[in-house]
Amino acid sequence: MGACGLLYARMGKNWFGGFQVTSFLSTFVNKVDRKGRVSVPAPFRAALAADPYQGIIVYPSMTDTALDGFGRAMLEELNRRRLDKTMTDGDFEQALLGGSDSLVDTIMALAHEMPFDGDGRIVLPGTLAEAAGITDRATFVGRGSRFQIWAPEKFEAHQQAAVTALRARLANRGDSQ
Repeated sequence: MGACGLLYARMGKNWFGGFQVTSFLSTFVNKVDRKGRVSVPAPFRAALAADPYQGIIVYPSMTDTALDGFGRAMLEELNRRRLDKTMTDGDFEQALLGGSDSLVDTIMALAHEMPFDGDGRIVLPGTLAEAAGITDRATFVGRGSRFQIWAPEKFEAHQQAAVTALRARLANRGDSQ
C-alpha cells in the first residue's frame, strides 16, 4: 500500500485510509425561497444518506466568492486527525488550548450546521447567502469530497474563466512537446 493508502469504491462511497469519503459530483441550480430555504440536490443527499447527521456543514470559502461544504463525517474526521497528530506529537497544551492551526480554527468558527428538513431543504443563513452573493437561486457544484454553493452568475463566470485557463494551459503544453 502506498503512503496515502489505497482508494476503494464501496456502495457509492470511497474508502481512503479507513475513512469513508463522500463523492459530490455535477452541478445543480435550485431556487431559494423567501425564507432562505433551498433544496440540496438529491444526489448530494443520497451521498450523505448513511451518515448519522442528516445535513451539511457550510462555511464561506477562503478562496472563492462561494460557500464550501461537506458532510458532518468529514468534519469529525478532520477534527480526529488534528487531535491524533497533536497527541502523537506530545503537544498536550495545544490539544487543550488550541491555537496552532488557524485555518481549521477559522473554518470551525465560520461553519454552520444545516440539517435537512423533510423535503431535503436547508435554511441558508443570511450571513452565508450574503458572503456568496446568493439571492433567489443557488448553484451547487460537486468538488469530489466537498462541494460549493455559488450565486449562479458568479459560478458561470468563474467556470468559464477556469475552462479558458485550462484550455490555454493544455494548448501550451502541446507546444512544448
